Amino acid sequence: MDFHEDAFVLSARAHGDTGAVVDLLSETHGRRAAYVAGGASRKMKPFLQAGARVQVDYRARTSDHLGAARLEPVGEGPSGLFDDPLALTGLSAAAAVVQGALPEREPHPGAFLAFEALMTAFQAPEVWPAIFVRFEMGLLEDLGFGLDLTRCASTGVVDDLVYVSPRTGRAVSREAGQPYADRLLRLPPFMLGAQAGLSDGDVGAGFDLTGHFLEAFVFNPQNRPLPPARVWMLDKLRVADRL
Repeated sequence: MDFHEDAFVLSARAHGDTGAVVDLLSETHGRRAAYVAGGASRKMKPFLQAGARVQVDYRARTSDHLGAARLEPVGEGPSGLFDDPLALTGLSAAAAVVQGALPEREPHPGAFLAFEALMTAFQAPEVWPAIFVRFEMGLLEDLGFGLDLTRCASTGVVDDLVYVSPRTGRAVSREAGQPYADRLLRLPPFMLGAQAGLSDGDVGAGFDLTGHFLEAFVFNPQNRPLPPARVWMLDKLRVADRL
């Protein structure tokens, strides 16, 4: 099996004396691990960082075997964020979430495009945390666990949706949810549309919401916790008063 296309590096680990096994995310071939000869060299390490965009020449005897790849860098990659440690923390978290959530060798073009958009958003310090929340929402949808935020699950109304059921992932209106507010998840307005502004606590509520469903539907079935890199990112955002 061979293919040639752009991909993002999710992680890389040393393999043998000079090589590396690199986890890649491509648009049409999904998440794949590949052996990269010379991947441990000083020349290649800079573009084997999480979030780096590369051009991949991938070859494998069968779809089930670990393939080998030649990589060429595309653009400046994560180096453009070296002066922003918080964005680098977010980038590492995004790569860890994708790597943990997506099954290997299964195409998920929606996840690739969402990851691509998030990589661009890291250049905008004031907005990328909210875009990260929307990225996780899109990832859930691409995996078949999309949230239904179009109307109230109880009454069918489409206005004043402020809660989400933690069991079903469906929106609930203020009036219908008020008696059960302590058992529902808060739905911040920016998750309903890109035009909504951000208020204090909205981003934190968004991360609570997507984190709940990532944990319940994606990571718990694998007997795994949410990625530590995501927890670390939220701690850093909290210290920076960005939640």
